[in-house]
Amino acid sequence: MRYVALILGAFALLWAASGRTQSPPGGKELFERRCTGCHALDRDKEGPRLGSVYGRAAATVPSFDYSEALKNSHIVWSAQSLDKWLADPAAMVPGNDMAFHVENAAERSALIEYLRQAKP
Repeated sequence: MRYVALILGAFALLWAASGRTQSPPGGKELFERRCTGCHALDRDKEGPRLGSVYGRAAATVPSFDYSEALKNSHIVWSAQSLDKWLADPAAMVPGNDMAFHVENAAERSALIEYLRQAKP
C-alpha cells in the first residue's frame, strides 16, 4: 500500500508540473527584446531615453522632441501611469507619437519594475 501511495504522489507531482505555464520573462529581458528598437536607458533614439523615467514628469528630457499631446499631459511616470500608458498610449494621451503597446499585464508589470530601478 505504501508503494501505491508513493506512485500516486509522484504521478500527481508530474501531472501538476506538466500543467504549469512558463513564467514571463524578466523586465530587463522584455525591455531588451521589445523596447530597445526605439528606446535606450542612456540616450535618445526614436523614443526618449528611459533611464530614471520612474518618478519623472512626462516630456521633460530636454534633448527629445515630444509630441504636443505628451507635453500637455502633465503625467508623472508612476506604476499606475506607466501601466496605463503601456496598455494603450493612444487612449491615455490621444495624439501622442507612440504606437506600440503591451497587452499582457504581467509583462507590463515586469517592465515597470525594471524601469523603476533603471538608471542611465
